[in-house]
Amino acid sequence: MRLEKCWFCSSTVYPGHGIQFVRNDAKVFRFCRSKCHKNFKMKRNPRKVKWTKAYRRLHGKDMTQDSTFEFERKRNRPERYDRNLAENTLKAIKKIAKVREDRAAGHHAFRMKGKKAKKQREEAKELEQGITLVKAPSVLQEEPSLTLPKIKVKVSHQESQENRAMEE
Repeated sequence: MRLEKCWFCSSTVYPGHGIQFVRNDAKVFRFCRSKCHKNFKMKRNPRKVKWTKAYRRLHGKDMTQDSTFEFERKRNRPERYDRNLAENTLKAIKKIAKVREDRAAGHHAFRMKGKKAKKQREEAKELEQGITLVKAPSVLQEEPSLTLPKIKVKVSHQESQENRAMEE
């Protein structure tokens, strides 16, 4: 049973699933679903479409260089069946999957390291701007520490006349 990769999104295409497109020069394109096939027909670049693996790898969202990817490579050389080798391979696949998951989790944690502080600053700023939505106006009048300090700007008489002239 050979598992192919979708040409557009790089997901796995299982036997009996997906669409296969053969170009005039005999190049074969396999797609996991009609969504990928339609995007290919519209000549979209997978590196510019946000939900594809190519986009995620290009923009640092997924791991790109890892030794565990070497095991996923396609090999065309047939191997003689050996029961012990097959047993060891199945054991190794489980270990490799665990290592890959751990590394992916570490990669994600590294990417999200500064995100929490940034989100807190943005939320504090938003709360500061919309404090009247949280607190009643009567409470804000009683306790002036909850409101932002009002800044008074002096405008010269000449500038105000120019503004009136522009309005008219």
